[in-house]
Amino acid sequence: MARYTAAVCRLCRRNGEKLMLKGTRCITKCAFEKRPKAPGPQLGRVRRLSDRGQQIRDKQKVKQSYGLLERQFVKTFKLAAALGGITGDNLMILLERRLDNVIYRMGFAESRSQARQLVNHGHITVNGRKLDIASYFVNVGEIIGVRPESMKSTYFKNLKVTIESKAVAPWIGLDRSKLEARILSLPAADAIDAKLNASAVVEYYSR
Repeated sequence: MARYTAAVCRLCRRNGEKLMLKGTRCITKCAFEKRPKAPGPQLGRVRRLSDRGQQIRDKQKVKQSYGLLERQFVKTFKLAAALGGITGDNLMILLERRLDNVIYRMGFAESRSQARQLVNHGHITVNGRKLDIASYFVNVGEIIGVRPESMKSTYFKNLKVTIESKAVAPWIGLDRSKLEARILSLPAADAIDAKLNASAVVEYYSR
């Protein structure tokens, strides 16, 4: 599956803020704090973004935060638009329902990219069956767990200890002793990261 392979810290610098793409490393050893200026040649003055430019910046921020490429993101947007209702809210809810994001929200990984790796390597189960599709949209009532063979690995043995101190999204019911979670409800659109402007994404693709 295609994925972004360049330095992710450049994405934070381009957006002018932390996107927390490396998890705790973004707190302890952040390249953005050392080099906050945008990558590339530095102009003598700061250019004001046009409305279109701001829409592009907001769209890129949402896309990059969830680790999607343009083709994947457009596909998700079209699905959100087809659902009816508020497209921006639908988009954010669909992004939150992705299996890799759910693993991240459960506290199983420090970043969405690490969560995607856990899914792609076959460590995760949905309703007791192995599922290695990171883009799968979870549904209410589904059980997300760890494959029994993977529970023997050092990573998940350590996770059983560290998971106690990690925060979990309120729409996910996590049994920390079993490393197993039930999806209690769909995520609420107004509870998702306020820094991400979904309405700007809708405006961008509506032109």
